[in-house]
This record gives sequence, C-alpha cells and structure tokens, in this order.
Amino acid sequence: MTQTLVPRLAVGVRPYRPNDHNACRRLWAELVEQQREFYGDPQRGGVDAGAGFEEYLTRLDLAGMWVADDHGVIGLIGLVLGGRGGAVDPVVVTSRRRGEGIGRALLSHVAEQARSRGLRELTISPEWRNVEAIHCLHAAGY
Repeated sequence: MTQTLVPRLAVGVRPYRPNDHNACRRLWAELVEQQREFYGDPQRGGVDAGAGFEEYLTRLDLAGMWVADDHGVIGLIGLVLGGRGGAVDPVVVTSRRRGEGIGRALLSHVAEQARSRGLRELTISPEWRNVEAIHCLHAAGY
C-alpha cells in the first residue's frame, strides 16, 4: 500500500493589518488563557482575556507586529524597542498549529526585522512555566 503525501504550503509571515484585529485578539486571549492555566489564576488578564491586545496596540515603543498566515491568521509576534535593542513580545501560535515550526518562522522573521533596524540585541522572556515555549526558543537559537 502506498500513500501519496500532499506537501503542506509554507506558512507566510507578513505585517499585521487592521483587518487582522479580531484574529490577533483571539490569539492574545489564547495566550492569556494559557497563562491562567500555568499559574492557576483564573483572574489573570482580567475578565476579558483578549482585552490586553487593545492596550498592546497603543504602546509607543511597538516597532512592528507580524502574523503567520495560512488562509487565516494562526500566529502573532511583536517587536518592542528599548535603547539599542529590542524585545520579542508577544509570540503566540494558535494551539491547534503548535509544533509545526510556525513559531520558529515568526522568530526568524522578527530577528531579520531587528537586524534591518540596526538593533544590537534581541531578547525574549517566556513564561518560566511554559516549557514548550522554552524548547521552541532554544531550537530557534535563543
């Protein structure tokens, strides 16, 4: 018996657009829900888990946001400026698509964006209880 495998299309990484708002707000809520589980704190992030995304969009130090797009937004990453360096905040991939290299693609893209801006350092601070994220970051060279 032979099985023919259809190659999966590469996930694209592109700049955030205003019409991505609802999808990115859902990703933010997914991230907050995960943090609530990690810390056993159902109040973390307030009543509306996605509301923090609205505040995030108003950051004056936000240099850019990019999304992973595969016939819809499935991941989000942001670059926050700080002195001569930058910080990755947030990086989130929808739970149903984790483990496919989407996070690494987003991290690679934001690293290139940081280089193109002349940033000397790029940091990321994952939740210390998020072992999955720490493994992903290590695999991506952080």
